[in-house]
Amino acid sequence: MTRVWLDRPEVRNAFDAATIAELIAAFETLATDHSVRAIVLGGRGPVFCAGGDLNWMRACASFTPAENHADALQLARMLAAIRRCPQPVIARVHGDAFGGGVGLVCAADIAVGTHDVRCALPEVRLGLLPAVIGPHVIAAMGARAASRYMLSGERIDAMQAQRMGLLHEVVAADALDPTIDKLLEALLAGAPQALAATKALIREIGGRPLNDALLEDSAARLAAARASREGAEGIAAFLEKRRPDWAP
Repeated sequence: MTRVWLDRPEVRNAFDAATIAELIAAFETLATDHSVRAIVLGGRGPVFCAGGDLNWMRACASFTPAENHADALQLARMLAAIRRCPQPVIARVHGDAFGGGVGLVCAADIAVGTHDVRCALPEVRLGLLPAVIGPHVIAAMGARAASRYMLSGERIDAMQAQRMGLLHEVVAADALDPTIDKLLEALLAGAPQALAATKALIREIGGRPLNDALLEDSAARLAAARASREGAEGIAAFLEKRRPDWAP
């Protein structure tokens, strides 16, 4: 397990071009590190992430169209690097998660937050739109709920965030890390390649119609897992009443 920290508490962990590049590099590197079984993404200081750094956003206004597109594409790549990372990613959320901070929460596989969490999608109030975070937010909370909060920019408290699927669990501040440790224990019981394949399954079949092509796709994935080394080891361990070789 490894932890990735947003470490700009002086600006409420708002990200700029450098932070985005660092997160892309971190998650693309971790994706190839087979010794890492799970990743926790958190923020130093009083909040998780306040979204985009205002100075960075102000600078973007003076970019050429090509520069603006390239910069926006980096933000999209950052979220995709988290979403596509083969290891399970847990968002450790406290305090505020605004704009792109909500995108980070939604790009993670599991999100646990404290009772003081406040989320918002305020882009339209700044004359912008939540474009690159949109696919991740809609996947997490559904198009209907996203319609209200993307259009209104209203604040969302922790319990509402949980009801809508932004957070899986809401706990007291002193229970945040113990809760995440318990989740990590559960994740480490899963086979690494099976976890990665399950993440790909979730990404790739969501929203697809239940037709013959999907039946063939899902059957092929299960057949491959059954024939894999992990599949053989998992079944053998179950029958022999022992821990599989990937379990801690």
